[in-house]
Amino acid sequence: MKVNITGKNFNTYQHLEDTMEKKFDKLGKYFSDDITVNVVLSQERGKDKIEATINAKGAVFRAEEVAQDIYEGIDKVVDKLSSQMARFKGKLQKRYNDNKALKFEILPDFEEEVEEVKVVRTKKFELTPMTVEEAILEMEMLQHNFFVFLDMETDSVNVVYIRKDGNYGVLETSY
Repeated sequence: MKVNITGKNFNTYQHLEDTMEKKFDKLGKYFSDDITVNVVLSQERGKDKIEATINAKGAVFRAEEVAQDIYEGIDKVVDKLSSQMARFKGKLQKRYNDNKALKFEILPDFEEEVEEVKVVRTKKFELTPMTVEEAILEMEMLQHNFFVFLDMETDSVNVVYIRKDGNYGVLETSY
């Protein structure tokens, strides 16, 4: 498994990089192909933040953790990724049955019984063409953390959301 490490206002050092490669190599056994994990290290309010993303030919695994100690954060991220792989093993087998990139027999079985997902409420609303700024204002007035709208500039359905850092993000759709 190849580990790409990027630091944002964070200086890495050889021991840290070696440790991360060793930890993420444990996840490499779940994949038949040579997979790349992209790791972003940064500082957030005096704490270390680690974000890891694995793209495996159609399956994406992502985890992030904020911790006082970067090594503790690495352990937690690896555990989260391993848990995601175990939890979605059944779904992945059905969806990617012909995908040889994943070794399903090696993935651990998830111990917890997964509850049936059920929709408890459906809401219909009319999409009104608006700009991103108008959608943000509408979202704030409704006191929601996301808002679906029809972008008048691109004529596509988009989602505006508030990020953990207090800024805004936009999910743009295409087909």
